[in-house]
Amino acid sequence: LKTSEKPHSPEKDRVVFFQQLATLYVRYIQIFRRLETAYDQMAHPQKRRVLQLVLDGVMGRLVELKNDMVEKEFSEYHYMDDIIQDLKLTPGDLEIPTPRYFIRERAKVLQERAKMLSRILEKMEKKETITVMEEAIKFIQIAERARQGRLRAKFMKEIRENEEKQRLFKEKGIRNSDQNEAAVQIQRFWKGFIQRKKTKRERDDEMIFLGMPSPTLITAKSAEIHNHQQQDIYEQEFQQALQTTKEKLLEMEGTNMRENMKNQIRQWFIECRNLAGTFPDYPEEEDGGSALIFQEKNPAQEEEPGLKLLPSCFLPQIIDGHNVYKTVWQHRDETANFHQRHDLELIKEEKRKEIETEIRQQPGEVCLHFPQKLYCILKKCSYNLKQFYYFSQCLCCRTIESLYQELVEQGILKQANNVTLKDYLGEYSYLGTTLRQTDIEPMPSLSDVRQVISLNAILPLGSACVHENAPLVKSILLVGPKGVGKKMLVHVICTETGANLFDLSPLNIAGKYTGKSGLQMMLHMVFKVARQLQPSVVWIDDAEKTFYKKVPKEEKELDPKRLKKDLPKILKSIKTEDRVMIVGTSQQPYEADLKSLCKIYNKIILIPRPDYATRFGTFHLIIKNNHGIITKNLDISSLAKISDGYTQGSMIQAVKTVLNERRLDQMVTRPLTAAEFLAPLAKMEPVFKEEEEGDSVSPFYSCLTPNPLSIRLNNTPYGNKVKDQHQLYTIIHLFYMFNINTYAGISKQLQQLLEIIKMYLKDIYKELRLAKCRTINVRKRK
Repeated sequence: LKTSEKPHSPEKDRVVFFQQLATLYVRYIQIFRRLETAYDQMAHPQKRRVLQLVLDGVMGRLVELKNDMVEKEFSEYHYMDDIIQDLKLTPGDLEIPTPRYFIRERAKVLQERAKMLSRILEKMEKKETITVMEEAIKFIQIAERARQGRLRAKFMKEIRENEEKQRLFKEKGIRNSDQNEAAVQIQRFWKGFIQRKKTKRERDDEMIFLGMPSPTLITAKSAEIHNHQQQDIYEQEFQQALQTTKEKLLEMEGTNMRENMKNQIRQWFIECRNLAGTFPDYPEEEDGGSALIFQEKNPAQEEEPGLKLLPSCFLPQIIDGHNVYKTVWQHRDETANFHQRHDLELIKEEKRKEIETEIRQQPGEVCLHFPQKLYCILKKCSYNLKQFYYFSQCLCCRTIESLYQELVEQGILKQANNVTLKDYLGEYSYLGTTLRQTDIEPMPSLSDVRQVISLNAILPLGSACVHENAPLVKSILLVGPKGVGKKMLVHVICTETGANLFDLSPLNIAGKYTGKSGLQMMLHMVFKVARQLQPSVVWIDDAEKTFYKKVPKEEKELDPKRLKKDLPKILKSIKTEDRVMIVGTSQQPYEADLKSLCKIYNKIILIPRPDYATRFGTFHLIIKNNHGIITKNLDISSLAKISDGYTQGSMIQAVKTVLNERRLDQMVTRPLTAAEFLAPLAKMEPVFKEEEEGDSVSPFYSCLTPNPLSIRLNNTPYGNKVKDQHQLYTIIHLFYMFNINTYAGISKQLQQLLEIIKMYLKDIYKELRLAKCRTINVRKRK
């Protein structure tokens, strides 16, 4: 704080400024990781509050620095491999962990909500129609015949094995008495194994009882559980002490505080009259009331223009937490507080301040301001007061539980899959800075995707402090081909933050709450429950369908554009205190009206295909999870190289196809080879169908660069020497993938050229699409 965050003179070189910003960002990640671990294991309730203040401030500062880097570099992805090399760090040190208190401190609420959801789902299953009697009898007959067949086969197999054993006994001259000796040997080995296992367990229990060194994992896990239990106990004691201490102080010191306060105010009136000759005006309660009399005022400071860090909303919070530590805890003697329980004197100091503020307030002011507060609450709960009044007449008598149940029964509120951010595999990009130095724009890795999701979605939704003060992100659009894990990331956000999942996909809401009034009713219910039970995620799958340029004939009955007019109003209604986020997923964003699409979603995050390192790790983990055995015969490196262009979904499907029950039985005698996975992969379509010199061309990955159009046009002398049709096809897609109305970092001549190219794009785009469809049809026929 003293060195890195002090104000510097404006930096003229943008590259040098970004290096300073990125270094500060890496330092904050290190601080955040240490603070999160300390907060999770600390037991003292008052220290935990100071530490949480600093932890929330550091989280918010991370989000602010990320936003500054995006604005300075015009990209959501940044490459800092040179910085971590200079600081002697590893890529794992840049991983942003999800604070464990997001879930642990709300565990009871989440458990009750999960039980309520499971009860509703069980009732829905009972209400479902039972299978027809004839079909049920048919299924039972098939299962019974199969069971009898397996028993007959097993019986015949045992008979053949016994006959084979008898034949071998006769040939070798083995007597029947040898079978008893064999049984004795088996019993001897089995009893020895059981006794050794029992002795080892008793020895470990005895060592733990005596306090002697025990296995590291057992010690660490038990210590963590013990710390969490102590935290809960100390927190309950602290809450009880807060209540009892306040009552005692109000009874013993309340009268003296009131008299002292009156004397101070009278003295202030007299001093002002002696200086000015007249009595001053008493401050209004809106301006602070009597507290304004004793408030310290700081002179305004002028800011120097230039390229420097933007003012932070979280840095004062971090400094306040640091000052509290220095003044209260740094030199405090706690030798007598070995168990780290609460400090009663600190509670008294805090409660004295609360009692002073309560004494200043007048009882009648609460009633006077009640109508205005009620109006503000109603205004926040709806984006249109007239619609709110109409629907409140319908929903005023309904509880949140009843609305929750109705949304579950309609299939709008769903249960999120239990997946974490660590389950989304992806390696770090080790050559990002090196490639940029050679004027090659690197491909973002899935590790970068994890970091972007954590900073833009998980941390703001998990922490109310971060969401209220950090740059507000109301909506995110995840774009990428099928199988890269877009839906999984939506479930990850819900799991890591304990958020509710509302599905407003066009396919899911088709035929539900029909009509304009029904749609308004549904949206009001969804966002009322989402605000009351925040954090919440509103998921819109196939987001491009909401903004279709022209609805296909086969989808007209679904009415996919129902939400197009209401989404802008909904976004305006989401305030900083509402931890509600709209997350869209799309496979074909170029099918939508991109101007409308980009207005709705604040962030457009493109998810790249897995690189070689990610494919290698994914195959290794998937094969193990499906009970496969990895030996020297299985060349995973070659398999990862051959599977270039396939997504994680295709790889999982291929592994499950190969590792069926029959193949797992043969695993010991016939080890796995890489060639077995080629046939399932060949039946699937890769991400790219066109290939040029081994590199695939696709609009998804062409749009990942910060200024993709300028880089493409620099490589192809402003488009005049485009020799290959694939390159021209990619350039045309860029205009349809992004809303290129702001040309940040592009010269005026290039802007004029782009406007000229735009005039001819529509006709060329249609011709190329038709030509591409024809070539694909010809290939399929061949």
